Amino acid sequence: MKIEKNTIVSLRYKLSDAQNNIIEEPDTPMVYLHGGYAGTFPKIESVLDGKDIGFETTVQLEPHDAFGEYDPNLLKIEPRERFPEPLEIGMQFEGVPEEQSPEEIEAADVEEIDDDEDDQESDTLIYTVTDLADQQVVLDGNHPLAGMALRFWLQVEDVRQATEDEIANQHPQSEDGFGMDLADDDLDDLDLSATGQRDQGPRTLH
Repeated sequence: MKIEKNTIVSLRYKLSDAQNNIIEEPDTPMVYLHGGYAGTFPKIESVLDGKDIGFETTVQLEPHDAFGEYDPNLLKIEPRERFPEPLEIGMQFEGVPEEQSPEEIEAADVEEIDDDEDDQESDTLIYTVTDLADQQVVLDGNHPLAGMALRFWLQVEDVRQATEDEIANQHPQSEDGFGMDLADDDLDDLDLSATGQRDQGPRTLH
């Protein structure tokens, strides 16, 4: 069966930078709904369109084809007192912190980010803590791979027809999607209920 619109594609991949340094080589394939549903990068979908099981190729994506150029405007310095403790480099937050009293911060219910967010929350900008000082926190809203040219080795492992439910939901059944979404919007508020390390596993192609 060939890859075409409304097929479910299982894809093995290896991600490298432009100098062929390995960034990610997952043991399990990524699975996505083909046909413009934002399951993977458009350039990758274009290369795979019409291909069969077993097809293998290497695709290079410039930053504008992948996670975008690095935007220094998304680098922010915020007062540490507006964040919950303990605070560590690598923690991630939704949006930008708003003024809160120490009591509100202490009472914040801190939980891990839910990868199965509602659609209306799916484009929330995620800020990563990149540096800490006694009084300040450095936050970066750029994707970790922003500004990088990337090379993907790809091999089609399986292709099948999508079900009606999968087409309606715009993603494969029992799949979490590929996470690491790009967001164009800068939010005004920090969601303290959405912090922690995100599993980036085999989800980088989105």
